[in-house]
Amino acid sequence: MVDTTVLRDGLRFGEAPRHGPDGRLFYSDFYAHEVRALDLDTGAEEIVCTVPEQPSGSGWLPDGRLLVVSMKDRTVRRLEGGALVLHADLGGIATFHANDMLVDGAGRAYVGNFGFDLHSAIAAGGEAPMLEPGWVAPGTPLALVQPDGTVSKAADDLKFPNGMGFLPSREGEPRTLIVAETLAFGLTAFDVAADGTLSNRRVWASLREHFIAPDGIATDDEGGVWVAPALQPSVFRVREGGEITHKVETSQNCFAVALIGRRLVCCTAPSSQPEVVSVDRLGKLEVFDL
Repeated sequence: MVDTTVLRDGLRFGEAPRHGPDGRLFYSDFYAHEVRALDLDTGAEEIVCTVPEQPSGSGWLPDGRLLVVSMKDRTVRRLEGGALVLHADLGGIATFHANDMLVDGAGRAYVGNFGFDLHSAIAAGGEAPMLEPGWVAPGTPLALVQPDGTVSKAADDLKFPNGMGFLPSREGEPRTLIVAETLAFGLTAFDVAADGTLSNRRVWASLREHFIAPDGIATDDEGGVWVAPALQPSVFRVREGGEITHKVETSQNCFAVALIGRRLVCCTAPSSQPEVVSVDRLGKLEVFDL
């Protein structure tokens, strides 16, 4: 039984939903090459910018300027006066298409990448080989982009670093960053230093037994992580150690999630394969009231 209601359909492939500083839902549509903003109360929507090399993650600098990942040329772009300009070149770090991004309050951005040509591998041999416990995905770095566009490695050897989120901070303890390692079937935690550098890497939740290849994630105020499982028409809420506390069923596979107030927004599609979703408008935004 589907728990969600359809907020908007006719997308190609929706990704990276974000709660914008103006209260609207911002999201990318990969194969329409657009970043859009949607008012959840009125339904009014606008195209914020067009990204020829395919948009993914987005976020904002402290002064409100939008940052967006340009996937195929492995860059982060900045919206200046209605035009996208180069903010950071990830070519020295990203080993394939750049993907999701998390921007902190200081304007530092963490950016993941595919690590290899996943879509071609699936087209050639299907998903089954990647689901075998003995299969190991190629490792790739996570990039850290400073507010001035300087790029460095934040961490190395991640298995398709994807959605990210910060857990609620506890007084006297370092901030915790959660990274979804899609092809490691788990959530990985890091301590975050004041300058944004990462340390103390550890497994936060192993999810292979639940057939969850975590794609997009959203953290909540209670320290839970809402996970889009990519291979299932559901969203799961996970606690540290892997306990699942909630399951929300969607109409098709869920690839990304956001918490907008007490609403869970889900980006869904029948597949992530370009030959399927770049042609037909099968993607949806679905919503569930928590």
